[in-house]
Amino acid sequence: MVMSEPNTTPAVFQATAAIDPDAIAVRSIGGAVTLTWRDYAAQVREIAAGLAALGVGRGDTVAFMMANRVEFYPLEVGAQHTGATSFSVYNTLSAEQLHYVFSNAGNRVVVCEAQYVDRIRACGVSMQTIVCVDTPAPGTLSVAQLKQLGRSDFDFDATWQAVTGEDIVTLCYTSGTTGNPKGVEISHASLAFECRAYASVMPVEFGDRITSFLPTAHMADRVTGLYLHEYFGTQITVVPDRTQLGAALADVHPTIWGAVPRVWEKLKAAVEYSVAAETDPTRRAALVWALEVAARKAAAQLAGQPLTDGLAQEWARADAAVLGALRAKLGLDQLKWALSGAAPIPAETLGFFFGLGIPISEVWGMSELTCIVSVAPPGQARLGTVGRLLPGLESRIAEDGEFLVRGPLVMREYRKEPQKTADTLDADGWLATGDIITCDADGYLRVVDRKKELIINSAGKNMSPANIENTIKAAAPLIGALATIGDNRAYNTALIVLDAESAPPYAAQHELPDASAATLAADKTVIAEIARGIAAGNAKLSRVEQIKRFTILPTFWEPGGDEITLTMKLRRRPIADKYAADIDRMYVPDLAEGVHEPGPA
Repeated sequence: MVMSEPNTTPAVFQATAAIDPDAIAVRSIGGAVTLTWRDYAAQVREIAAGLAALGVGRGDTVAFMMANRVEFYPLEVGAQHTGATSFSVYNTLSAEQLHYVFSNAGNRVVVCEAQYVDRIRACGVSMQTIVCVDTPAPGTLSVAQLKQLGRSDFDFDATWQAVTGEDIVTLCYTSGTTGNPKGVEISHASLAFECRAYASVMPVEFGDRITSFLPTAHMADRVTGLYLHEYFGTQITVVPDRTQLGAALADVHPTIWGAVPRVWEKLKAAVEYSVAAETDPTRRAALVWALEVAARKAAAQLAGQPLTDGLAQEWARADAAVLGALRAKLGLDQLKWALSGAAPIPAETLGFFFGLGIPISEVWGMSELTCIVSVAPPGQARLGTVGRLLPGLESRIAEDGEFLVRGPLVMREYRKEPQKTADTLDADGWLATGDIITCDADGYLRVVDRKKELIINSAGKNMSPANIENTIKAAAPLIGALATIGDNRAYNTALIVLDAESAPPYAAQHELPDASAATLAADKTVIAEIARGIAAGNAKLSRVEQIKRFTILPTFWEPGGDEITLTMKLRRRPIADKYAADIDRMYVPDLAEGVHEPGPA
């Protein structure tokens, strides 16, 4: 990194906003609401002045709680220009959870939508100021009123220029699978390294188009949808509701784009469903043929085999006739690169999109390392790996297989948690990731699983539940979540929860009385389909890894609930406790009611 380059977000924003002031920086789906870099920079100045008038400055914290919306950007970036640490909380947090986070962060200002005001007030942490971005709420400030607070003698330039690389740019509260979340402190210098190191591998340019649809409390959205935007001038289209993502992609045709595995899996299911639902015989035959060719290309890639000339030519014909139009319909026809991260993605899903002509780079990272740590460009990506470390980082593997990382991306600390910081970050700067990762001779990393989540069966065999779950889910699209059980047991079983978004169309298609989880879990057709999918997945697993019995739970698991985190990671210990009776029934000698076995694949 060239040391003369700016290494704070206010400094890079000022440089970026001056490149083409009339270009659109942020927009809504369809472009009804737009924000040019010129107007954006002017609002940032007003917001910073208003916050400074409230006493917000270097070292203070400002919280945000809202959906993805255009107004977020000048408010967030304005807070950065005061030298404050600005962070977002998940909109699903309860008053009790907000109490913990706000107490830990120490913020006295919250910028939010009006719908969250009562919950914020109920959390028990006294707020000096609540700013509402939408409808007025009693006792709060509007954005216009915040701007009006700004004093004419406020020295905007001196204020943002006083921010240093060692200041904390944000707090990211990890949605830990146990206990309270930890507040990861990220410095401006670490963030500068992250953005520039990542862009050196996956190029980002002024005007590149991307959507912001993950919660802004998710570090992946903050890096790809906010910080890369400030550093390089990407154009953001905000997606306030995940159900609007398909429309957003078709509107934006992003040039760079990433998603968590579940989103890629849903896009895959949507393509397959559209083919199944095609009524025109000619179009359907063309789609089936093209996807079959794509599947053969994917199979070759998954097997590490080069394409034969014949297959390459047939794929080119399928691409010209069908696949190119299919990518355009999805809105993914202009991608320079695509990525998947936050959790392991089934290799079959990566292969499916590779076959469609959309190569995805799987990334690995964590909030404690400022987000993305390893990746490979699409042309160099190897399916099943998460690429190579970003340039400038060091790694080593501990005796127990845990992956350790050192370098400029490492967090400052967990806020107000010195013991937890010491448990994770040693005196020599090595951060213990908690992941078991292998590294091949070319430096490509392969994530095995979380160290604490490995299953050891009663015969002493080590297994990765994440690998088992991904393999099964890839073969059974109806599954929304799956928890593998088998630690200290004679064989593996699975608790299965159906996908809430797939339930209504499935129920309608099969003329079920309703789309409730209970109705679907008891339906013989659903059970048979899940049994077939598990059998197909089992065929790709070693004998000891295979799922021998399963139970479909009559419920849907909501992100942020008892069973899964807001970033879609399983809370394995709470699941084991909550469903102990269901688990025990899968291990009685005779097949108990509600317990099923895999069927023929």
